[in-house]
Amino acid sequence: MLAHQMTRLRADVPAGLAEALDVVAGFDDVLTRGLARLGEDDAAALAALADAVAGTPLGTRVAEAVGKVTAGSVAEEHLAVLAGARSALLGAAHDALLGQLDGVLGRDRSPWPGQAAAATHVSPALLAARAWLHEVALTGWRGVDHELVSAVGAPVEAALAEPGSRRLAVLLDGLAAELRACVPVAAMPQVPVRRWADLWARGMLLTQGAPAGPAADVERVSGRLLPLGVDVHEHDTAVQVQLHAVLEPAGGGAPRLVRATVGAAKVATIVGPAIWRLFPGQPTLLRALAERRAVTVTDLPLHGGDLRWDDTRAELGEPTDPFATARVLLGSAVAASTPPLDRHPAAIAEPVLVEGGRVREDDGGLALDLDGERVAVAADRLPASGPLTRDRVAGASACLGLLRWDDGRWLLHPLAVRFVSKRQVAEAHNGDWAGGITDPKVAKAEAKAGDAVAVLRERAGRLLRR
Repeated sequence: MLAHQMTRLRADVPAGLAEALDVVAGFDDVLTRGLARLGEDDAAALAALADAVAGTPLGTRVAEAVGKVTAGSVAEEHLAVLAGARSALLGAAHDALLGQLDGVLGRDRSPWPGQAAAATHVSPALLAARAWLHEVALTGWRGVDHELVSAVGAPVEAALAEPGSRRLAVLLDGLAAELRACVPVAAMPQVPVRRWADLWARGMLLTQGAPAGPAADVERVSGRLLPLGVDVHEHDTAVQVQLHAVLEPAGGGAPRLVRATVGAAKVATIVGPAIWRLFPGQPTLLRALAERRAVTVTDLPLHGGDLRWDDTRAELGEPTDPFATARVLLGSAVAASTPPLDRHPAAIAEPVLVEGGRVREDDGGLALDLDGERVAVAADRLPASGPLTRDRVAGASACLGLLRWDDGRWLLHPLAVRFVSKRQVAEAHNGDWAGGITDPKVAKAEAKAGDAVAVLRERAGRLLRR
């Protein structure tokens, strides 16, 4: 990625982007105060949301929902429509930004294969979750108390019992954990308005149910998977490991950009390198990350650009160089369109290779200087589960990372760096410790602290034996 490409990204801001985000921000402020007590500003913000989607297929339903809510009749179906309108605006912003990025990078992207199927079944677990989200919206973030947060327990338990609802269960559990830690929210000097509204809207849409039968937009793929880097998403109650890779199809054709994601539930005491021990069922994936090896996959389901990982359908291949893979294949790899429900500016994470330039201190953070053009570096996203540190990023001569859009700017999220250590070229990748810690000092500290995963498993086994 060259300096002039970043210049184009900054100069060619999609038309209407700022206005769309302002409408979303207005709706999020309404959620902060609560829909049970609307003021003039709240009514104006809801009217702006209706106006923003007036020319779309959502227009009539959103206008009706806004009218009902403003009149004081806040039903669950009205909130689902408002959540849909909010998500549609953010989806449009996502598409505009991603289209701009593709044009700058020269990246081809396959179209989304058709419309999403309508939901055909809503289980009692989804209804319970919907009712809790309805109560949260009525109360508003400022009014959240321990009683309301505790009420999520039954919906989460019910959703966890249904395989198709576990994503919703994890979302609700995580949102409730954040709220619980912030009660009383009314005393907070600043509320994470956008984040909590994102979680609320996503949860409300997930409660609308899923279509019965297999999805038409899922295909089966085989071929050689060449890792680029791994992104670790960690929360107190869950962790997700997401591999970004290039797939060379077995039947030939253009290489494809794909992601393979695995997740696990956790507790707050399991942090850092210990998170890798939460994935005992994915030994092939972990070895591929730790040893930087290719993987031959057979008949894995692919939804958009997301592989549904099955370790039994994966076989370790030869060692690979992720930097060489990016240099040779990234320019010709075809990216996939984002599933409709996942379209959000914060979800943009496009693999890029940056060679040359220097990383410098910039207002307390890091920035990559490319011939005078500076790109903010997301050093705060570096996970503690790998050897990639702020100092190593600061000394990098090459970086494999994800280009993200956050809070009105593009930034680089490092997944791997190449640097000079003791007069030799070295590399650090987020997944290097997936098979065990390779840094003696860190390994010694971890051994002294003890194995939190093993202790918790032993205690759980003891309880089950009683």
